[in-house]
Amino acid sequence: MKKPQSISIFFTFFSLFVFACLACSNDDDTIAGNNGDEGTITSTDYDISPILTKFNAAGLSYEISGNNVIFTTNNLPDHKSPYYLDTEWETELYEPYTGSNTNFTLNPNRIAEQNITITVPIHPAEATTKEATALGAMGIAINGVVFYNQYAGPNNQPLTSEINSFDQYLGHPQQQGGYHYHQEPKYLTSKFGEDTFLGILADGFPVYGPIENGEEVSNADLDEYHGHTSATTDFPNGIYHYHITSEDPYINGNGFFGTPGNITN
Repeated sequence: MKKPQSISIFFTFFSLFVFACLACSNDDDTIAGNNGDEGTITSTDYDISPILTKFNAAGLSYEISGNNVIFTTNNLPDHKSPYYLDTEWETELYEPYTGSNTNFTLNPNRIAEQNITITVPIHPAEATTKEATALGAMGIAINGVVFYNQYAGPNNQPLTSEINSFDQYLGHPQQQGGYHYHQEPKYLTSKFGEDTFLGILADGFPVYGPIENGEEVSNADLDEYHGHTSATTDFPNGIYHYHITSEDPYINGNGFFGTPGNITN
């Protein structure tokens, strides 16, 4: 017996509905939320190109080359510092220490112009094998100053004593005059906010300040690489990102979450 036309139409639409549901269920867009609960919808096909315009300072430039962005910086901080004493920029940028560390001691180094190139992926991704951060530059802030890790020297020397040489913006120069931040760049967080985007590490993943959603971020909120995945103002669909905290390791933990690009001095 020939089936009524209405029944055939019903089964056709029903089949299409089931197929669509099955297709949607295979999407890999649901990830664990901040507390391990599923519910944050994001994509791991990250693209950091929308934030590149925030890198804006004298002596800092960038260019896109294929799937990478190449930063070039003279690494001169755009804020005052006691470490501009006895330099060609002293008249404009020298300022005595005005911080709260009663143990502050000016180290013998003075800020000097650098020529640092950092190549990072525009589409950062989690690395299968994680690499440790090396001494020296491991990323770059939006004002062109580089980030260093949580160690003062080889063999994982802690920053315990070196912290006393950090200026009022928590930076200082090394022996060749290369200024850098091991901790929160106070100049940037005071200017743009403690929840702001501050820069990126060499693996292309963003660095944010110590506040997220109105709450202070602690080390316990982050993974062993000092980051987590959640939505941010710049990435409303979510992205893995690092946070600066007030405790060691401050900016980064036991290595890069992604695969780092090249850094040359």
